[in-house]
Amino acid sequence: MSRRRQSRQIKLNNVAVGGGAPVTVQSMTNTDTRAAAATLKQINELAASGCDIIRCAVPDEAAVSSMKEICAESPIPVIADIHFDYRLALGVISSGAHAIRLNPGNIGGPERVRQVAEAAGESGIPIRVGANAGSISKSLLSELRTDGMNTHDSIVEGLVRSALEQCRLLEDFGFKDIKVALKASEVTATVEACRRFAAETDYPLHLGVTEAGTPARGIVKSSVGIGALLLDGIGDTIRVSLTADPVEEVLCGIRILEACGLREARPEIVSCPTCGRTEIELIALAERVEKIVNTLKASGKILELNKIAVMGCVVNGPGEARDADLGIAGASGDKVAIFKYGKTVGVFPQEEGFERLKAEILSFSH
Repeated sequence: MSRRRQSRQIKLNNVAVGGGAPVTVQSMTNTDTRAAAATLKQINELAASGCDIIRCAVPDEAAVSSMKEICAESPIPVIADIHFDYRLALGVISSGAHAIRLNPGNIGGPERVRQVAEAAGESGIPIRVGANAGSISKSLLSELRTDGMNTHDSIVEGLVRSALEQCRLLEDFGFKDIKVALKASEVTATVEACRRFAAETDYPLHLGVTEAGTPARGIVKSSVGIGALLLDGIGDTIRVSLTADPVEEVLCGIRILEACGLREARPEIVSCPTCGRTEIELIALAERVEKIVNTLKASGKILELNKIAVMGCVVNGPGEARDADLGIAGASGDKVAIFKYGKTVGVFPQEEGFERLKAEILSFSH
């Protein structure tokens, strides 16, 4: 991976973003923010899954009122998502939001931007601004296309110009604790826009591919887009946008960071694809092992393991996976072999073998 881009650092309560801090994983609640108890329940579930920062939609004054309780009791920093109404931004700042997300260009003019910037500055909270492909002004896109740009290039240029303009509006009032996002549903446009913006500024960047879709499609698009930028050393916080349970967003985000070498898996779980040599229920077995590890980590346990291997046959067992701390592999006669540090421990019926592996995993947890 390339050396990480040096961005300025901001703080969301006790979580640092940018300036060399670890890349954080974000998600967004899909509960009604006005229902504080339900929203807090989901935030706690997401935090237990590994979410570092959470965002909540704030559509009206009733949601602003709930944010006071939500921000006070949330185990992770809360970003208030604001659109159009600057009074909502002022309200959530007073309610204790740890950051706000807004578009300075759509809240009613310079005087209202000034009020929000001053209130955020006095409270010491950052503002996330950004540009989405769908919100680039039609006049800007028309101007760029008149200049001869194709649709793709005009979106990239439009994202960069729009994001710079949003930042300028805040900096005109002396506000500099800014985080920026540039997003499109097209992966290549997102990546190109973020690369260009990163080269021109030192703002910390929030990465994501917007409207990525259901998990089957969205995980692929997000992994390619976010992963490409992270491998370039670009990005300070991420969100995987999925049409799914927000927990899936968090788990995918964590896995992207692990794959990019930005977060230690501890343990990494590897499993082989199925083939004609497979004589065991490999898919179900791999899922059961993942569930054990996820449950232990969600409960706060630390696993002193680097790698667990779940393999279909002895060809891929202690041989190809000899570097695994623990492993299980299919053996002849509908049995499984358990191996530890490359050495076979024993061969057992499938269910007994699984229980032996589970006990070994638990012995490495504390």
